[in-house]
Amino acid sequence: MNNSNKPLAISIGEPAGIGPDLILRLYEKRKSAALPVFVIYGNIEFLRLRAASLGLEINFLETSPANANKVFPTSLPIVNIGKNIKNTPGLISSEGAKMALEAIIAATKSCLNGQCQALVTAPINKAALMNIGFSHPGHTEFLAEICASEGKIPTPIMMLADNDLRVVPLTIHVALAKVPKLLNIAMIVQKVRIIEQEIRQKFGLPTPKIGICGLNPHAGEEGAFGREEIEIITPAITLLQGEGMDISGPFPADTAFYPPNWRKFDVLVSMYHDQALIPIKTLAFEQAVNITLGLPIIRTSPDHGTAFDIAGTTKASTKSMLAAIIAAKEMAAQVKSTAT
Repeated sequence: MNNSNKPLAISIGEPAGIGPDLILRLYEKRKSAALPVFVIYGNIEFLRLRAASLGLEINFLETSPANANKVFPTSLPIVNIGKNIKNTPGLISSEGAKMALEAIIAATKSCLNGQCQALVTAPINKAALMNIGFSHPGHTEFLAEICASEGKIPTPIMMLADNDLRVVPLTIHVALAKVPKLLNIAMIVQKVRIIEQEIRQKFGLPTPKIGICGLNPHAGEEGAFGREEIEIITPAITLLQGEGMDISGPFPADTAFYPPNWRKFDVLVSMYHDQALIPIKTLAFEQAVNITLGLPIIRTSPDHGTAFDIAGTTKASTKSMLAAIIAAKEMAAQVKSTAT
């Protein structure tokens, strides 16, 4: 099967959250939304129950990714995962967490073995997963472990995007107090190399323009508010400039994310989680996409959580999930185009 004809894989996420709602509602309007073909990794009986409770008339068919193109126009293709569980929006369970975990593993492997061309993950709930022994900080780190080959674990990098606004936090799910100790020249150089390569390959930008934020207020104010910019960030930038990258900084984050400044770059690299996520979520909460760079597969996700308070209703916006699906398809097409 030609790669362009392969479906996207979508993992169901936390069953008690809004992930199933968004997937089902988008499938119902697949024609008007011009959705690419996808296959859901989740329990078929549970999905039937959730669709019925949402008042959606959807046909479901358990099938393989190879048959998804034939099935998709009339039935939602399902790779059946786990046992049926109760449809209890907002109420987590160990059975639901196990289904979410198994779905992520199966969907990821379908991309690794070439059955699907990209992975879209619905939101998970870390507390529910930790109750069954999940030990990873989040989705991103878990995906890296699944994608590990020959004992080598990839370096996953989180990128948040809304059209031409892209931001990457160099450190992700760690306490803020630990961030300065995690930053060093080698780490910044390694991650920015990956970012630059991925932007070229998956977004079709031959010479991406990269901006680097400082860690401290006013980017350290020449050492008055911290020396990380002088001793770590600037030397890393200089080294990368020597490799021919179009990279500059460090810039004070309070002005770098002013949209007219932000749009001067193809991607802004920040030093920690909230430095990156606050601006993108402020400007594009309903349509931003979480993209994982540095993996051997394409992975996107909506940039929001499980929203237990509105799960099982039609109140949640489908914009971010739709954007994640479209982004996955476009990135897969770009990678194919680059390869040929």
